[in-house]
Amino acid sequence: MSKKNNDRLLVFALGGVGEIGKNMYVVQYANDIVVIDSGLKFPEEDMLGIDIVIPDISYLIDNKDKVRGILLTHGHEDHIGGLPYVLKQLNVPVYGTKLTLGLVEAKLKEAGLLGETKRILINADTELQLGGLKATFFRTNHSIPDSVGICVETPEGRVVHTGDFKFDQTPVNEQHADLHRMADLGNRGVALLLSDSTNAERPGYTGSERNVGTELEEVFRKARQRVVVATFASNVHRLQQVFDAAEATGRKVTVIGRSMVNVVNISQELGYLRISDGMLIEPEEVNKMAADRVVILSTGSQGEPMSALTRMARNTHRKVDILPGDTVIISATPIPGNEKYVGRIVDDLFRLGANVIYGPGSVSGVHVSGHGSQEELKLMLNLMRPKYFMPIHGEYRMLRMHGQLAENVGVEKENIFICDIGETLEIQNGTARKAGKVSCGNILIDGLGVGDVGNIVLRDRKLLSQDGILVVVVTLSKQDGKIMSGPDIISRGFVYVRESEGLLEEANKIVSNTLTKLMSENVNEWASLKTNVKEALGRFLYEQTRRRPMILPIIMEV
Repeated sequence: MSKKNNDRLLVFALGGVGEIGKNMYVVQYANDIVVIDSGLKFPEEDMLGIDIVIPDISYLIDNKDKVRGILLTHGHEDHIGGLPYVLKQLNVPVYGTKLTLGLVEAKLKEAGLLGETKRILINADTELQLGGLKATFFRTNHSIPDSVGICVETPEGRVVHTGDFKFDQTPVNEQHADLHRMADLGNRGVALLLSDSTNAERPGYTGSERNVGTELEEVFRKARQRVVVATFASNVHRLQQVFDAAEATGRKVTVIGRSMVNVVNISQELGYLRISDGMLIEPEEVNKMAADRVVILSTGSQGEPMSALTRMARNTHRKVDILPGDTVIISATPIPGNEKYVGRIVDDLFRLGANVIYGPGSVSGVHVSGHGSQEELKLMLNLMRPKYFMPIHGEYRMLRMHGQLAENVGVEKENIFICDIGETLEIQNGTARKAGKVSCGNILIDGLGVGDVGNIVLRDRKLLSQDGILVVVVTLSKQDGKIMSGPDIISRGFVYVRESEGLLEEANKIVSNTLTKLMSENVNEWASLKTNVKEALGRFLYEQTRRRPMILPIIMEV
């Protein structure tokens, strides 16, 4: 590969560093850009009304002529969920393995982008020439089939992105991680390694997915009534274990939850999910069968408000009820921040008389992580032996811990870079350093709106949720500026009107006196009138209630 003296390699994240989800990484050399993954994350508690969050891709749009394609490591939402939004602004080829592209195509079809998006199938043996960059792949283990790591060869050396991984010695699909290829990359030299940090705080090794199958079968056998299993829809290996355990114990399976139905259909169609004939039944058939012959495979392992499990727990699901004696298995670990939602669902299920099996895999046995623990992260580092190291995927404390692990296995401390989102790592003439930031941040999706809700709107929503709103309606005379009608004060979420008549009457007087005083001083600009009304009324209400409702003055002239 040709190299000019002033060219440099830039590597940075537009999402997925110091947070869970929204993964997107950029590798740029000269006039060639390769993007790795395009994920989303779900909103935090203070993002009121927001559906999902995607990365800000302003930098890529500004440099769209240089973007050679988006390479996907696997088909989880936090790695592919942002594609329908990104591709509307950045129409570039998408490269992925068979199952990954199958899941992507379902999303693009829903977004009306399937016909105009170029999709290119790759596998672990594919070699791609992307402008002046070359991309190769290697097979990894994760909780979804067809996951790969990516190596981008540049004139400054190889950049390796592991994707999400663990080293499962007994994988459900018999596809072992390709340790030989990883070791070969290490032997040929890795300039920079970007490696998954999700379980960097967890010592030892992550358990094999096959262990979960054994535990599920045991639970199914002991259950005297129906079994409900809630897990991530995209955890195809876990879905296979549920079907295998159901078959071994003579049960039929029904699938509920839109995303679960989609993934089961796509995975079965592409050959990644083996389901015996007659095993699947419709939800309507559940109540017609003996209770000990049924398994219900459901979404809702994170306590999502509209998920199938949540609706069952609240007795609002149209087709399935939870009955006393049913066994409910929550086969997932709560994403940080979701613990209280999951706890609430567990409580509701216990109230209905269900036997609930939940908690970390070490406690319940019905879940193992898809991410490698500390010993596996060390193994990846020892296989790759990178000169420079950038921990990725996970919250900041996880990145720091992964950096310490790298130091323990021999990576020089000064060669370990923990970069924030948008912070670039530059490698030029074999030397790496941090080199400023590119535009980055969150784009908030609310319904059909993309990016039209920002910090100011969120602040207003938070204010409304805390202290409510007062609308002040006043009609002024155009001729002499006197109050013709009002002020009328409408309260929503602030105080109960019938019990606060005195307060609102006093507020009325404050508004009238403020407007009369301003008119006498010949202040008649609407902006000034509204500002003064808001300040005077806000001051009075805070003194009386210690609350700060949103005040919305509406002034009309006749």
